[in-house]
Amino acid sequence: MLAQILSSLESDKAEDVVTIDLRGRSEVADHMVIATGRSSRQVAALAEKLTERIKAGFGVTCKIEGKDHGDWVLIDAGDVIVHIFRPEVREFYQLEKMWMTSGTARA
Repeated sequence: MLAQILSSLESDKAEDVVTIDLRGRSEVADHMVIATGRSSRQVAALAEKLTERIKAGFGVTCKIEGKDHGDWVLIDAGDVIVHIFRPEVREFYQLEKMWMTSGTARA
């Protein structure tokens, strides 16, 4: 599923994609993906396409929060949690800094 998520974000032109390995560090998920969209519209579109692809490819209906505003969308796909931000919002929260380790990879 992680590979499909990264592929979807790449094909839809998400920027600054970061993958964080959470295995052994969190019981919530195995991986966290953080990405940036250039505008509220792109953030919402990235989230919409990604959830459609996950449902089609894996039969998983994702929980999604924040799509209506388009500033920060959280997608819970079970083993993978995805955060898609507008640039200013991502800079403000600096979410990846809380989780960064040597297991963090930029796509």
